[in-house]
Amino acid sequence: MELCVALDLPTKEENLELVKKIQNYDVWLKVGLRTYIRDGEDFLKSIKKINPDFKIFLDLKLYDIPNTMADSAESIMGLGVDMFNVHASAGKRAMTTVMDRLKKYDNRPIVLAVTALTSFSEDEFKDIYEKDISIKADQFAKDAMDSGLDGVVCSAFESESIKNITSKEFMTLTPGIRPFGEDSGDQQRVADVLFAKSALVDFIVVGRPIYQSQNPAEMVEKILKQI
Repeated sequence: MELCVALDLPTKEENLELVKKIQNYDVWLKVGLRTYIRDGEDFLKSIKKINPDFKIFLDLKLYDIPNTMADSAESIMGLGVDMFNVHASAGKRAMTTVMDRLKKYDNRPIVLAVTALTSFSEDEFKDIYEKDISIKADQFAKDAMDSGLDGVVCSAFESESIKNITSKEFMTLTPGIRPFGEDSGDQQRVADVLFAKSALVDFIVVGRPIYQSQNPAEMVEKILKQI
């Protein structure tokens, strides 16, 4: 299991300061929608200047018509990131189109599909998708695997079931991790590191518990020890 630190702070400067504090640790960095819209490709380059060995997860959750998603995925290839994601609910044709477009690249990033956002409660999810999260997450994961993707974004509570219906090599990345019982904030389906580990999660995403800590580097070290 690997740690992915979410760079969700209000400014580019604050995010880069956090990156500097944890630059000596072997972790992934997650660049989300707000950060990328605000700071763009230059921010990705700034991360690499601090430590070229950092791996970057570009968390934009692509969701559009198949050709536009494939065009966007191909543009992401030029950014030098190591992982990005799409929405599984865009459908198998869209996901297959993305992966077909990336076949010509020797060193493409890891591509994941978002199943159910961890901010959804069971009732909220069912209002939209008309099925329980666990049922639909399994279906989305199967669709993603059939479409050639490397794994999915899900909560820790769906990870083990997804592994069972796909394969142990099919990756799961889990947001909403609260390592030591911190407040869940706007997340509904949260878990701690040990639960994620028992659920065979490959990547855990931790944001607020790290960047709101008095000592982010110390918090990263504690989490890595648990992993």
